[in-house]
Amino acid sequence: MQTIGLIGGMSWESTASYYQLLNREVKQRLGGLHSAKIVLVSVDFAEIEQLQHQGNWQQAGDVLAQAAQSVEAAGADFFLICTNTMHKVAEQVSASVSIPLLHIADATGAVLIEHKIKKVALLGTRFTMQEDFYKKRITESFGIEVLVPSADEQTLLHDIIYQELCLGIIKDDSRRTFMQIMQNLVTQGAEGIILGCTEIGLLISQAHTQCKLFDTTSIHVNSAVNQALS
Repeated sequence: MQTIGLIGGMSWESTASYYQLLNREVKQRLGGLHSAKIVLVSVDFAEIEQLQHQGNWQQAGDVLAQAAQSVEAAGADFFLICTNTMHKVAEQVSASVSIPLLHIADATGAVLIEHKIKKVALLGTRFTMQEDFYKKRITESFGIEVLVPSADEQTLLHDIIYQELCLGIIKDDSRRTFMQIMQNLVTQGAEGIILGCTEIGLLISQAHTQCKLFDTTSIHVNSAVNQALS
């Protein structure tokens, strides 16, 4: 079994899900007392969040690059960035180490292809929804059209993520907001919805909707276990 490197803490709420899901998946596949071999470096999200909203992505990338170097030095064979948004600096972080990065958008795109999805909606932070680092990778690498919510809807989702979900706060009203925005995207032709922020799975699950959901946390975890056990 290979050792999985995790750069977490963005937020720690979703990183806890990564740790739990990785170990459950390895136990399910191997049985007995098996668990995942993991090296975790968890950053202070307050520092990252401030740099994000200042637009200082270079420095934010430097913080994650140092974390990547730490997981490599600790023996990781490959690594994951346990957040969608910070894949904006994925190339900078990946270039700082010799071990490979398992990119969350690539793992997600592969699953979308398996499900024969041609048009998908993307929910996440405003950075993920507005900018091209995620949408463009899905479209160019997998030939899938990506829809995003309106500007006002993006603001609603962004605020729920940072002001509630990253703090572990789960509200029924916020779930209803997500559900309405999801329905709007389905009306526009979305065949599925990417939960493109690792915290969204804390609020929304497949049980809440008939539309096919693609939870990037679960997808990323399964891809990591596939690689670790290959």
